[in-house]
Amino acid sequence: MNVVIGVLILLAILCVGAYVFSLLTRFNDSQEINKGNEAAGIYMGSKLLGLCIIVAMVSYSSNSWLSMAVWSAVGIIVLCLVYLIFDWLTPKFKVCDQIAEGNLAVAQLLRSIIIGVSIVIGTFLM
Repeated sequence: MNVVIGVLILLAILCVGAYVFSLLTRFNDSQEINKGNEAAGIYMGSKLLGLCIIVAMVSYSSNSWLSMAVWSAVGIIVLCLVYLIFDWLTPKFKVCDQIAEGNLAVAQLLRSIIIGVSIVIGTFLM
């Protein structure tokens, strides 16, 4: 039963995190992926992987479901802030616009940043 509760909480956290993260983009992730936009697929996969990394590391060190949910939420917020800061620090191009146009180089760069930062955030929250 403990595993079932954990999986349900994990799925809820990931759904909320993915929704919050998608609010930061100026395009619809699902529509872009359905159109065959590889950059959007890489970006969406990176967001989900980053969220999973944070939740996994937090759940490993949490003693309660509430603690896991709270610290996962903190990690998701920090990851979103890092994305906004990255977008702000790259004024020559807007990340969302480049991904919507299918720029794979930007998607690869963003993937590396999201995954790397997720590992750091998860480690800090452990």
